[in-house]
Amino acid sequence: MSHSTHPARRRFAAAVSILALAGVGLAACSDDEPDASGGDDTEMTTTTAAEESTTTEAMDEGEMAEPSGAACESVPADGAGSFSGMAQDPAATAASNNPALSTLVTAVQTADLVDTLNGEGPFTIFAPANAAFEAIPADTLQAVLADQEQLTSILTYHVIAGEQMSSDDLVEAGSAVTVQGDELQFTEEGGSLVVNGSANGVCVDVPTANATVHIIDAVLMPPA
Repeated sequence: MSHSTHPARRRFAAAVSILALAGVGLAACSDDEPDASGGDDTEMTTTTAAEESTTTEAMDEGEMAEPSGAACESVPADGAGSFSGMAQDPAATAASNNPALSTLVTAVQTADLVDTLNGEGPFTIFAPANAAFEAIPADTLQAVLADQEQLTSILTYHVIAGEQMSSDDLVEAGSAVTVQGDELQFTEEGGSLVVNGSANGVCVDVPTANATVHIIDAVLMPPA
């Protein structure tokens, strides 16, 4: 299996690198900020920082959408493959613990994208369930899995870098650019997320340590 770097993977790595550098820059600016009071207010500063942290965490928890959709019923109630278990692991590892995503995991491993999807993120990921791959003719699927460049292009078309977007966020945005470079379109039908007018969200808003995952019932194909 070739491990050469393809354009889609270079764009993905570049996006992740830019995010990481931005985080470092913001941290440096924060650390260099002078004390405007000029006095010894260490205790007050520490207390304020703790209060802000608690408030931020509470807001984040309050805004976090709960996983929903018919396919969510098949997710284990406990263990590494449960919602709480997946929330502790980065995206690729979390997917590997979910039996409903085993074909996707094989594809990610074949494209050598495990380390990338387990990176810092944040990401929004559309994860085709096994049934989505089963709908593809076997010979076509095998041909795609054997073509690493095409496979990488398809998989990175399922990833948005830099944001963890809930299903409501996606519908409100209407569209978003993927790591592959083309856009995805989002609508809502019957209260459910629909991607590109054909892929339905069957278990959306699944949290992982570095991403929000939306399990869908079709494989998204980039524009020709």
